[in-house]
Amino acid sequence: MQTAVNTAAEVKQVDWRALAQQLFPQGHDIAGKDNFLSGTAQVDGATVTVVGTTGHTPIGIEIALAQAASILDTVRAHPGRPIVILVDTQGQRLRHRDEMLGINSYMAHLGKCVELARRSGHRVVGLVYDQALSGGFITSGLIADACYALPDATIRVMGLPAMARITKVPQERLTELAQSNPVFAPGPENYLRMGGVAEIWSGDLAQALCDALAVDRSADRRAVTGLERGGRKLAQRVIDAVADDVPLD
Repeated sequence: MQTAVNTAAEVKQVDWRALAQQLFPQGHDIAGKDNFLSGTAQVDGATVTVVGTTGHTPIGIEIALAQAASILDTVRAHPGRPIVILVDTQGQRLRHRDEMLGINSYMAHLGKCVELARRSGHRVVGLVYDQALSGGFITSGLIADACYALPDATIRVMGLPAMARITKVPQERLTELAQSNPVFAPGPENYLRMGGVAEIWSGDLAQALCDALAVDRSADRRAVTGLERGGRKLAQRVIDAVADDVPLD
């Protein structure tokens, strides 16, 4: 039974090689090793750096450092080169070894490297092509200038059963809330409403990526976008209140 379940899960995984052919028809040299993706690709005649993960892999200290190193190498050797982050992860690795070694610091380091690239003039675009969960998503695709997703991608901070155990709120109540509140609900459409996902791509992925890299999204407008789309109604109000040092009504 367990084998059948695992086999079904494997069938559902997106083939990153097929995706790369759609995203980079002008050519790429992306290689995968131990579920870590890295290399370069051609987009509209220009070279971009590509980093990411595959196989629903958890982000442990090794992959966090590998992604960070690739980004730092780009900042150091190729000023201004765009960076594309391909996201497929089940979140940060939950092992005693990683926790004892300080996985939180490694994840923070990765996030800081992405932010350094952004502040150094690199366009950074994230694409959730399969699965994006928890800290593995926050410090990669979600921290980019803009994050995009494919229609069948799975995005969530935490599954409802786990959320029920942590918050002590009955799962039935959380399921009910998920019907009207995108904060509780998984899926790219809900993250689109909240502003975390800029667009959901379908059709010509190469053109969608080209268009995304042409837009200056260095200013963080996710809270504004979430308000405009009706998915986050208070975030921008809180930001404005803090900035203006005034109390909320």
